[in-house]
Amino acid sequence: MNACPECAGELKYDPSQRRYVCKSCGLALNRDEIDELKSKYGASTPEEEKEKMKKDYLKWWSTKK
Repeated sequence: MNACPECAGELKYDPSQRRYVCKSCGLALNRDEIDELKSKYGASTPEEEKEKMKKDYLKWWSTKK
């Protein structure tokens, strides 16, 4: 399930508009816009954040050698 980038509410797909609409704030986005916002604002889940930290650490470790 996707979370709204504005309010973290639940996004529901609306086939008539071909967009995801937030149940809380009413924001409507297509799949490309959701992916763009997620990449712009960084990781949204704890697993993604952990993976990002791991990659940053490995990058730091490899440059120090």
